[in-house]
Amino acid sequence: MKLLIVNGPNLNLLGNRQPQIYGNVSFEDYFEELKSKFDAELTYFQSNVEGEIINQLQVGGFDGIILNAGGYTHTSVAIRDCIAAIETPVVEVHISNIAGRESFRHESMISPVCVGCIFGFGLKSYELALNYFLMFKSLK
Repeated sequence: MKLLIVNGPNLNLLGNRQPQIYGNVSFEDYFEELKSKFDAELTYFQSNVEGEIINQLQVGGFDGIILNAGGYTHTSVAIRDCIAAIETPVVEVHISNIAGRESFRHESMISPVCVGCIFGFGLKSYELALNYFLMFKSLK
């Protein structure tokens, strides 16, 4: 199974940014751990630029996409439209519990066009999304 993980703005700062919310592990280190744990071909992409995220989502050739759109989750009609336009299923993930944070984080523009949403389990949110795709494949 070929899966793409896409992280949006400021997620390149994981390990340093607000460790009380996001932890103290860089995503690059965590990604290496994921690759060793899962029997899947994993690709990782991160950008702070909305258009680059959209371009990556449109690449194709993946069985599934795990997307943490960061702050774009709450503002990007363009990312929402992209997800709605592609055939690859997308799972929305967030490290923090966005429902328990500031009120502007409570609404996701992308949730309605994703196959599912996982948030609040720290970096384990990505593992839960990977398990969804791996389980879904076995049910086909």
